[in-house]
Amino acid sequence: MQKNITPRLIPALLAVAFSGGASASGFQLLEQNASGLGNAYAGSAAVAENASTIFYNPAGMTQLQDREFSLGASAIKTSFKFSDNGSIAPGLSGDGGDGGGWGFVPNAYLSWALTKDWYIGLGIGAPFGLKTEYNTPWVGAAQSTKFDLKTYNINPSIAWRANEWLSLGAGVSWQKVDAEYVRTVGTNGVPGVPTGLLPNSTATLNLDDTAWGWNIGALFKPAAQTKIGVSYRSKVKYETSGDVSINGPSPAFNAARSSGAKAEIDMPDTFILSLVQGIGDKWELLGDVSWTGWSSIPQVDIYRSSGVPLQTLGTHFDDAWRFALGANYKIDEAIKLRFGIAYDQTPVPSAEHRLTSLPDNSRTWFSTGVQWKPNKTSALDAGLAYLYVKDADINNNQLADARGWVKGSYNDSVWILGAQYSMGF
Repeated sequence: MQKNITPRLIPALLAVAFSGGASASGFQLLEQNASGLGNAYAGSAAVAENASTIFYNPAGMTQLQDREFSLGASAIKTSFKFSDNGSIAPGLSGDGGDGGGWGFVPNAYLSWALTKDWYIGLGIGAPFGLKTEYNTPWVGAAQSTKFDLKTYNINPSIAWRANEWLSLGAGVSWQKVDAEYVRTVGTNGVPGVPTGLLPNSTATLNLDDTAWGWNIGALFKPAAQTKIGVSYRSKVKYETSGDVSINGPSPAFNAARSSGAKAEIDMPDTFILSLVQGIGDKWELLGDVSWTGWSSIPQVDIYRSSGVPLQTLGTHFDDAWRFALGANYKIDEAIKLRFGIAYDQTPVPSAEHRLTSLPDNSRTWFSTGVQWKPNKTSALDAGLAYLYVKDADINNNQLADARGWVKGSYNDSVWILGAQYSMGF
């Protein structure tokens, strides 16, 4: 019976993972399961309690049942409210309303044991995503009115139990990126056209590509109730291509300025160090330190397909750290309560380099969740997190490129709700 179940599960997992838009505001998506959400993802590379360990640390598969699958999704509600403080953008006005909105991040995992010590698995999710969209017109429209970036990740993995205290894991990732960027047209450097803004014309950039990456991990069990996990996920280099199209009242101008387009971007690498420590039969403490190499994106240079520069997004990102602490309390064999808090550092270095398309700031997570196990082989997890985001000042001067000077502050916040079902068979 088990042999018949497994082949039918794989296409089902693929269908779930790619239904709807795998996008959410913010760039890095930690929401690769819902079981970790209640702990603010503390202990992510060490906990290894269901098949979602494939993403955080593939070595954790050796702690699972012979066959396991996990299906989950997170709904993310972001809010980015801009308050103007002297912006300069001739012909444009307004605060853009709320640039945030709802995002949906699905995930699916399947693992199974080949032997007592060898495991293989497959993970599907969305490791990066970004969406901001403003009401128009608004004073920052020449810098962005919409930015929507989606990634899709398919991650086959393998794990080996070397002995009772050490397991090793590795995987490869096939990833796809789709990006849409919309803004009001600026005419700096356009032959025969005065420098300035064309409030009634918009430029829409669409780019996509596929690429490969890899990940490795190790899990240590120095004592019966202690697990230490380390994992690394590589950079992924995209060489995207697509087109830029101009829409406005002048067909001749639209045709002249529309063309093919291309851009290169290195999605950052990540490193995680995690600890899970059991205390008696009821309590479990979790900790996490992670690093993301955001400096791989100092800027994004966008070119026409002819090689002529089109625009540069001056991100100037810094590497960022994240620290998380969590606790679990087991009421009985069926119900476990989860709690977590985390500090998540923004890669944006200053107000001068904050983008209207990514108006985030450093944030603090407050999380809780619950797990219900109707039997020994299955579990239902639900988690809720509120992210308090420090007000994000912006002072982005792009007047020289006819894209205005956006000065003001963002009042940001994020809510995340996740659910997940896991089962062994």
